[in-house]
Amino acid sequence: MKTLIFVTALLFTGPLLAAEACDKPNNDFDGLYCLNKIYQEADKELNVNYKSLVPRLNTPGKAQLKRNQLLWQKSRNSECSRRDGSSFLVDLQCATDTTISRSQVLQDRPRECKSAGCLNSKL
Repeated sequence: MKTLIFVTALLFTGPLLAAEACDKPNNDFDGLYCLNKIYQEADKELNVNYKSLVPRLNTPGKAQLKRNQLLWQKSRNSECSRRDGSSFLVDLQCATDTTISRSQVLQDRPRECKSAGCLNSKL
C-alpha cells in the first residue's frame, strides 16, 4: 500500500518537478532534455494540424500540401542542423521555433477553408 501511495504521489508531483527543472536546468544535458520535450510537443501539434487539414483539400491541394511539407522539412533540416565530421548537430531551439511556425501556418488553413475556401497557394 505504501508503494502505491508513493507511486501515485510521484505521478502527480513528477510533472511539477520536471517543470521546475526545465525553468532552471542544472547543466546542458538537463537543458537538452527540456528542449527536446518541447520540440516533441511542437512536432506532435504539427502532425495533428497537418492531419486535420488533409481531408479538407481537393486532390491538387493534397499534392501541393505534401510537396510544400517536404520542402519545409528539407529547409528546417538544413537551417537547424549540420554535420561536423562524424557528428550530427541539431539546434533544437531552431527546430522548435521552425516547427511551431509551420504548425501555425497549417492551423490557419482550416479556418480559411471554412470561410473563403481552401487556397492551395497558401499551403
